[in-house]
Amino acid sequence: MAEQRHALVTWNGDLISGAGTIDYVSSGVFSRMPVSWAARTGPHNGKTSPEELLAAAHGSCFSMAFSARLAKNGTPATKLNVKAEVTFDNAGGGWKVTRSHITVVGDVPGIDAATFATIAEDAKQNCPISIALKGNVELSVEATLATS
Repeated sequence: MAEQRHALVTWNGDLISGAGTIDYVSSGVFSRMPVSWAARTGPHNGKTSPEELLAAAHGSCFSMAFSARLAKNGTPATKLNVKAEVTFDNAGGGWKVTRSHITVVGDVPGIDAATFATIAEDAKQNCPISIALKGNVELSVEATLATS
């Protein structure tokens, strides 16, 4: 059975001077998050943006996919520290998300760096958010094993 999630958003005004809020998400874990065009194209000033939320979605999705693949390899992670950085750029005459770069540092006993990087690449290519972005956004991953 398919799962659906939702977010309720209110926007007031025009694009440049207007502002909005992410009023509620179906899980209820956050609400009343302010958003604005200025927060997308400049300093965030305490407001979020669709790109920041996309980075959170991609980072958490990758983390789950990577941890599953590491466990299937017989080398479950003790800890993964993941940063997803989404680039929103006015390249080519229009604003668009151009890149999502994932950096991961993992504490994974019993694995070598090459295998760790190969499994990270597979997780980057195949987590559901990467699949949704593929073909539209440049995807990259930098995987490093933590040193003890």
